[in-house]
Amino acid sequence: MGPPPEVPYAVSHWDWAAINAVPQIDPTAWIAPGAIVYGRVKLKARCSIWFGCILRGDQEWIEVGEETNIQDGSILHVEHNGYPCILGNRVTLGHAAIVHGSTVGDGALVGIGARVLSRCTVGEGALIAAGAVVLEGTRVPPHTLWAGCPAKQLKELNPSQRERLAETYRHYVNNQLAHREAFPTGQLPEIKPTNDGMRL
Repeated sequence: MGPPPEVPYAVSHWDWAAINAVPQIDPTAWIAPGAIVYGRVKLKARCSIWFGCILRGDQEWIEVGEETNIQDGSILHVEHNGYPCILGNRVTLGHAAIVHGSTVGDGALVGIGARVLSRCTVGEGALIAAGAVVLEGTRVPPHTLWAGCPAKQLKELNPSQRERLAETYRHYVNNQLAHREAFPTGQLPEIKPTNDGMRL
């Protein structure tokens, strides 16, 4: 591989080695067809990256913990100068959610369409409601519920809510096993034309 290309307006923090890095993917992790995972990305055991997700570890690194699920259309990205994107174990990231250069603790849930902006820390077992926008640098305490734009703490989760939240990840662990059988190579099945239209 030759030297990196000359680009206009290049910035000093750009890391071409990261762009060409090979992601570290546990054999039990599953990446759906159409998801994009590149750069300095580590996927741990039994995690799942669903259809249409983008994990772009081009300036810092991304880590997805064990049995964590990144649901359809979600984005994980980093921020340069020391802000990777780290999701702990058994995290649930709802459809079309974004986590940017932040850390999400074990067992937390980031709801559908929520945004966690740069340099945030989401505590263990916290719940970020659907559509919430967690502003830059926010510290979300463990086992709390945040909602709104900008997101604010609404309450602490009670024991039964904590228990229910702690079990959320299990559905997607089982779901990825079923999908792995349907898409064992991470590729969509071939579509063959028939006389009555397109059919699998």
